[in-house]
Parts: sequence; C-alpha cells; structure tokens
Amino acid sequence: MNAARKAQKGKRYRKSTLEFNFDLERNLLKLQDELISKTYEPGQYRDFIVEDSKKRLISAAPYRDRVVHHAIMNVVEPLLDRRFISDTYACRKKKGTHAALFRFRQFLGKHKYVLKCDIRKYFQSLDHGILMEQIKRRIADKDIQWLFGKVIGSRDFNKEAPIFYFSGDNLLSPLERRRGIPVGNLTSQFFANVCLDNFDHWLKEELRVGPYIR
Repeated sequence: MNAARKAQKGKRYRKSTLEFNFDLERNLLKLQDELISKTYEPGQYRDFIVEDSKKRLISAAPYRDRVVHHAIMNVVEPLLDRRFISDTYACRKKKGTHAALFRFRQFLGKHKYVLKCDIRKYFQSLDHGILMEQIKRRIADKDIQWLFGKVIGSRDFNKEAPIFYFSGDNLLSPLERRRGIPVGNLTSQFFANVCLDNFDHWLKEELRVGPYIR
C-alpha cells in the first residue's frame, strides 16, 4: 500500500492509475501473490523521446510495475545507499542537483581546474550480467535476486547500445550480451548508482583523488 501511494504521487488522475486504484486492494493482493509465487512478469514499456540538452529515449513501465519498483526501493534502498560515497548525488534522498552544485562551489574556491566527464550512453549500454553480479555481492537473498533479474531483464537495448569489446570477447560477444536499462524506471536510477559504486570507491580510496562529484 505504501508503494502504491508513492507510485501515484503526481499521477493520481492518469487513466492507468485510476484503473488500478478502482480495485486497489484486489490488485495489490494479486501483485503480492505473483511476487510470492514468482509468477510475476513485467509488462510492455511505452517509449517516447524527450529533448532537453540532448535526445533521450524514455521508457515508461506499466503502472502496476511502477508499484513493484517502489516496493523494491522501500526495502532495498536504505540497505545499499549507506555504502555509497557521500559525494554521489544522483537520485538520492537529501542529495540531488542543488546539493551537488553547492558542493561544487565549495570545491571551486580551492581549485583552478575542473575535469568534466560523461559515460557514453550509460543507461543504454549497462551490461545486465555485470549489474547482476554487483547486486549479488551486496544482497544474498535469492528472492530479491530473482526479482531484480526480472526488472533488469524486462528491457534489452542491445541493438541500440554502442558496441564495446572487452578482454576475452570474440567477434559476436557484444551482440549476445543483454544490455541497457530504461531511463524512466525508478529502479534504473538506483541500479546506475550500484554499478558505479565500485568506481567511486576506487577513485576515492585507491587513487585518492581529492574533490570528486558524481
């Protein structure tokens, strides 16, 4: 019920929300049943293009799936968020763009140069296998591993992702790997942080870089 309240925030009067809420208790119990029995299957995404600083493909999950995403985050986010370094700001409570900008201004007063970097098509090229390995190292529970596998595997951007070859790959390896997570999912923002967490710690603890914001 808590997840349903969060999922409908700002979307109460959309058709999909109204349909789900018309028989809310029955729909939630059915969803709970599917999760317990492991018969849950994510639905089809609705794709659309957003143009702000650049073109972005947004994939919106069906409303019932968004309820599941909030249910996942209610339980898992507090457990894993505490591991993240303080200076990662994307989609975290009490963080965000304004907090990152304030921190940047603090650094700016002491340093003359800034290196700004971006990961090319990060969401579209994120490797499902690597992401699942990162999750399994942090969460031993098999049920949540199964559910994460369902959510991560609900979309494959392989054909649209840039092709990268890694050590041990043959000619077809990049084409066989499932890659990409939908920008529109609440869980995707969290998965993006999980996958870059080791990189953050490597920079701060092994390379000992000073001011760093992600």
